[in-house]
Amino acid sequence: MKLVKATHLNGTIAVPADKSISHRSIMFGALANGTTTVRNFLRGEDCYSTLHAFQKLGVPISDDGETITIEGQGFAGLKAAESAIDIGNSGTTIRLMMGILAGQSFETTMYGDDSLNRRPMNRVMLPLREMGAHLTGDQDTEFPPITVTGNGSLRPITYAMPVASAQVKSAIIFAALQAAGTSTIIEKEASRNHTEEMIRQFGGEITTEGKTITVTGPQSLQGQEVIVPGDISSAAFFLTAAAIMPESQVTLTNVGINPTRTGILEVLEEMGAEMSIHDQDVQNQSATIDIRSSQLTAITISGDIIPRLIDELPIIALLATQAHGTTVIKDAEELKVKETNRIDATAEELQKLGADITPTADGLIIHGPTKLHGGQVSSRGDHRIGMMLQIAALLTDEDVELDRAEAVAVSYPHFFDDVTTLAQGGEAK
Repeated sequence: MKLVKATHLNGTIAVPADKSISHRSIMFGALANGTTTVRNFLRGEDCYSTLHAFQKLGVPISDDGETITIEGQGFAGLKAAESAIDIGNSGTTIRLMMGILAGQSFETTMYGDDSLNRRPMNRVMLPLREMGAHLTGDQDTEFPPITVTGNGSLRPITYAMPVASAQVKSAIIFAALQAAGTSTIIEKEASRNHTEEMIRQFGGEITTEGKTITVTGPQSLQGQEVIVPGDISSAAFFLTAAAIMPESQVTLTNVGINPTRTGILEVLEEMGAEMSIHDQDVQNQSATIDIRSSQLTAITISGDIIPRLIDELPIIALLATQAHGTTVIKDAEELKVKETNRIDATAEELQKLGADITPTADGLIIHGPTKLHGGQVSSRGDHRIGMMLQIAALLTDEDVELDRAEAVAVSYPHFFDDVTTLAQGGEAK
């Protein structure tokens, strides 16, 4: 696919709904008692994987195009699927479902596409086994297909997490909600807290003190109305584009600003981006963000901010190619086990366009500013790599051809249309 070219971006955009919250709205709605309605749901392939998985587990879910309605069955109301469940490319779905299925009284097999089937699952399987569930990977490995043989009498657990991962944490929390007794999870670094926030929203109880999370089960949840804010991970691509493209000014409405997700905003601010945040909605943790062309300075990104911007690091790497000086990204080993090895994928694809970027064991070193040129690149089946490369293409005078562009639909089905609209100075919906 030939990528969109532009001289500047101007206009207003409402980015797609938050992917993490969309996933969890279906999960919590299915596990609660009573009806849950979800508005502004992200209708992307990953989130549909979660929706379809619960339909296969016997949960009535309907979608009229505006509102998702879930007739919750409670933890005890799930039914065994008639066949293995196809999770597609969604690592969030398979990892969190492992925790949910760990406390059931039946066996479930889940598998995904080629990319998902290469992603390691031991980090979730090991703590769930400690709780009494039986999980096996393909041919006794840690890779999907994963078969979960649930245990209706899960044991509580005290678990110090070896990696900072919201997916691993959430899987353990879902299992702990079904276990009799108190489980304690100690995070390596604080990661996004959507699961904890939604437990409280659905009437459950969970305690967080610093990096220690305490859950006492079993618990019963109640159906709610959920309005999903825009995804800051999707907004990051346009925040970056407006900052690095000349004569650009973009307004992003209804962007989620949960503090565990706003690392990208702190990076932009520290690099010198001209940006303002206003019209904040405290209840839904959202706001409008204005950003314009900016002179950027290189920084070092490491430590406890990394879990708060892990999905944004590929586009931050592109941002750094246009900043003055040497940007260093460290402590980001988690990038290696995303949809692709995002450390290597980011470096190798940007190198094809002329970026001065070097991968390290736990991050990237980027020298800037660098003028990028055209070339042939690939998303490698990773939506965030594909979107990052489209933003990179805006900076080049020559054509950029993207292989496997369809991967972008996983989280942002209308991404290329929205780029085109802003390139034409319009308003994208």
